[in-house]
Amino acid sequence: MVLLAAAVCTKSGKALVSRQFVEMTKSRIEGLLAAFPKLMTTGRQHTFVETESVRYVYQPLDRLYMLLITTRASNILEDLETLRLFSRVIPEYCRNMEESEILENSFHLIFAFDEIVALGYRESVNLAQIRTFVEMDSHEEKVYRAVRETQEREARTKMKEKAKELQRKRYEEQKRGGKNQGYSGGNTGGFGMSGGFGGGSGGFTTPTETITASTQETRPSSTIKPSGPNRAMKLGSKAKDVDSFVDQLKSEGERVVSSSEPVSKMTPVKTPQVDVEPIHIVMAEDLIVRAGRDGGLQNMEVQGILKLRITDSEHGFVKVQVDNTDTRPIQLQTHPNVDRDLWRSCGQIGMKMSNKPFPHNTDVGVLKWRFQTTDESYVPLSINCWPQENGTGGCDVNIEYNLEKRDMELNEVTITIPLASGAPPPVINECEGEHEYDRSHCALVWRIPVIDKGSPTASMDFTARGVPDNFFPVRVSFNSPRPYCDLKVLGVVSTSDGAPVTYSHETQLKTNVYEID
Repeated sequence: MVLLAAAVCTKSGKALVSRQFVEMTKSRIEGLLAAFPKLMTTGRQHTFVETESVRYVYQPLDRLYMLLITTRASNILEDLETLRLFSRVIPEYCRNMEESEILENSFHLIFAFDEIVALGYRESVNLAQIRTFVEMDSHEEKVYRAVRETQEREARTKMKEKAKELQRKRYEEQKRGGKNQGYSGGNTGGFGMSGGFGGGSGGFTTPTETITASTQETRPSSTIKPSGPNRAMKLGSKAKDVDSFVDQLKSEGERVVSSSEPVSKMTPVKTPQVDVEPIHIVMAEDLIVRAGRDGGLQNMEVQGILKLRITDSEHGFVKVQVDNTDTRPIQLQTHPNVDRDLWRSCGQIGMKMSNKPFPHNTDVGVLKWRFQTTDESYVPLSINCWPQENGTGGCDVNIEYNLEKRDMELNEVTITIPLASGAPPPVINECEGEHEYDRSHCALVWRIPVIDKGSPTASMDFTARGVPDNFFPVRVSFNSPRPYCDLKVLGVVSTSDGAPVTYSHETQLKTNVYEID
């Protein structure tokens, strides 16, 4: 069977959506669609019409037609079976079968048509698979959004650092200017004016986000005697005022940094830079895990994609050798333009049309895989959160993690435990790693730079107000330089002589959803 085109048209032959699966000119397809109504005869019940060159196979859909144009040599039974599948796809996106609705959802219909037919040949798919393929999330879009969010965070951080630097320079210039104008420890009246800013100690400065207790300087009042009454605003004139202000901020959950106490910040694990070759391969995976608080795995899903990017058109005629050593039931799917016989026989990814190269200067997803299970032995990281009421309106909470897959390395691990709304900051009794109270989201954030076989487990113990249900769901996020599924790229060879071709390769694993509810 060779399917030339699939179209949704009106009874007068007006094409609303048309998808050609072989190379055809616009005038050719318009002529075929315009000739279709003229070939139909009244008083007969049939589902196909033939001409000297093509066969029209159609099915009425209210005031529209689902129309397939095939060659006369195609199998009519297969044509009718394909037509039924096309007709079942359209109601998935267009409930009322109106022209406006067809036009509004035209792109969804074209994407669905491409899943049914590739290069004129019917794919072995059903309606459920088509729905899954069309609704699959775009990994490229997620990567783009993640990169953009990272850039925005870096820009905000640089902006804050620049603001602090400008504030510090302004403060130093004010101090130098005060000294040049006679600001000293003598009996002068500050700037030489009665009731001026110089009568007090410190001066007025704009507060910044991070408050450093050591920057509040106190000067002995005996060294400065203002000539008149001083009613100016004074900040930091007494050490006890500073201490009370800092204590108040701490009680509200703000982080107050003191220069005498070093600040402990989690150093992010930087992914090593990859020298990108003209042929660059990316293996990316998204991890989705939903588990119960009392144990048991509700659902775990791994979605992966292998993307090929060729920046030099001379390297378009290549084949990628992939080794699948995973013993788990992983579902693999190649791109429709990839030679499936070559993939099944020797695990190589190459173009179905040998005379066509891979596209260049674009990320091409050539292989997708999916793994889904409810077996908790497959979970890479297990979380055990145990809140217990202490009889005083609060709970003693113990939470621990354990690396179940010891061959994995998890970086930038963040475990977020929600707290009761309006509750005061929790009291941390014991913690391995770093913790932070997020007042805006009313949550306790536990950060671990790296979890590997050298440090596979740790725990944190704290006391907070609330009931056990307030501490769920626990959310986890991390990334890993190693994929979850055992798929490896062994090499890239030329299709002409089989010679190996230099390429670069990187892997990405990150969490999409990881919750314990």
